[in-house]
Amino acid sequence: MTAAIRLDAVTRRFASGIAALADISFEVPAGQFAAVLGPSGCGKTTLLRMIAGLDRACSGVVAVGTDAALAQTSCVFQDATLMPWATLYDNVSLPLRIQGTPRADARRRIEPTLEAIGLGRFADAYPGELSGGMRMRASIARALVTHPRLLLMDEPFAALDEITRARLNDDLLALWQVHGFTTVFVTHSVFEAVYLSQRVLVMSARPGRVIADLAVDLPYPRPPDLRLTPAYASLCRAVSAALESGYVDGGRQATLQDH
Repeated sequence: MTAAIRLDAVTRRFASGIAALADISFEVPAGQFAAVLGPSGCGKTTLLRMIAGLDRACSGVVAVGTDAALAQTSCVFQDATLMPWATLYDNVSLPLRIQGTPRADARRRIEPTLEAIGLGRFADAYPGELSGGMRMRASIARALVTHPRLLLMDEPFAALDEITRARLNDDLLALWQVHGFTTVFVTHSVFEAVYLSQRVLVMSARPGRVIADLAVDLPYPRPPDLRLTPAYASLCRAVSAALESGYVDGGRQATLQDH
C-alpha cells in the first residue's frame, strides 16, 4: 500500500536547546486512520506541524506523498479558530476564497459539506451563537470543504463534554469512511484513540519517540456500544500499558504482540 506519510529518523530540537523529538520513524498508508497518543509535552503537536509543513526537522526525512498531496492537506486544531465577525458559511468558505475558487463552485462544495457535518440550518449563524460542539463541527467542515487527501487533527475534541465528544467521534468516522482521506489524529485519550483508529502510535515522554505501534483490529462501522465489548477493553489495556511505559522510563519499541 502506498505511503501517504513517511518519517525516517526525524529529530527536532528547539533553539532553546530543548529536544522535542528523537529518532521518529514510521509510515502511514494512504487512507489509514492513525492515532498518535502520548504524555503532555512529548512533541505530538510538533510532529503534526512537521507533517503539515509548518515546522522543519533538524535531521531525518519527513515526506508527505507528493507536493500535490501536501497541497491537499487540511488541519483541525483544539481551538476552532473561527472568525467571530463572519457567518458560519463565510468561515467555511475561507480556504476556497484563498484558493480563488469561483463563487458558484464554492457554493456547490460548501452547502453539501455543511449538510454532511450537521450544520446545514446554521449557515447564517455567527460563531458566538453556536455551542462548542457546533463550532468544532464548523472547523471540521472548513477543513473538509477543500476535499483534502490528508487530514491532520490536533486534539480537536479535548475541550468538549463526553456526550458531544462521542457524537463527533462517530460523525468523523462516518465522514472518513465516505471520503477515505488519510487521517492522523492526536489525542490524550486512550479510549478515543482506540475507538477511532486502525492504529495507535504511542510516544514516550520528551524527547518524544514512538515506543509502540499497535494495530486496532476492530471492524467498521464502529457503533457506540463497541466501547462495552471485551475486545475494545483489551485493546485499551494494551495501549494504556504502552503509554505507562513511556511515562516511567521512556519505554521501548513495542508491538501488539508484546501485550
